[in-house]
Amino acid sequence: MTVFLHILKIVAIVVLALFALTFTVYFFNLDMKLTAAIYPWLDKQYDKVKRDQHL
Repeated sequence: MTVFLHILKIVAIVVLALFALTFTVYFFNLDMKLTAAIYPWLDKQYDKVKRDQHL
């Protein structure tokens, strides 16, 4: 029984840590800040793509 409680305690700690991490990302809007930082690089890559201009 103690092994089960020990494993349950570890799982609970991992779940709480993941929740804290995702809440921090959500609260500070870090996903959109990362997207804004990568956006110029994505624009440069997208502008290099050859396009078929025929309609």
